[in-house]
Amino acid sequence: MIQAPETIRTNKTRVACDGSGDIPAALGHPRVFLEIDDKGYADCGYCDRRFVLIGGPADVVPDQSSEQNAATA
Repeated sequence: MIQAPETIRTNKTRVACDGSGDIPAALGHPRVFLEIDDKGYADCGYCDRRFVLIGGPADVVPDQSSEQNAATA
């Protein structure tokens, strides 16, 4: 699976995306509203941002202990 360009964790199931963030909103895309369903995430069709529901099935936080073990091996 290809990683999304940006992942935003949220506690709301309905989110809005206009492509802005570090850039002015006028340089983004039209505002769209996305609904996070039982997959636990929604992808923006314009900018490919992924919105992940905190605590949902797609909310995977890397385990720091496994990263540390890999670094010492």
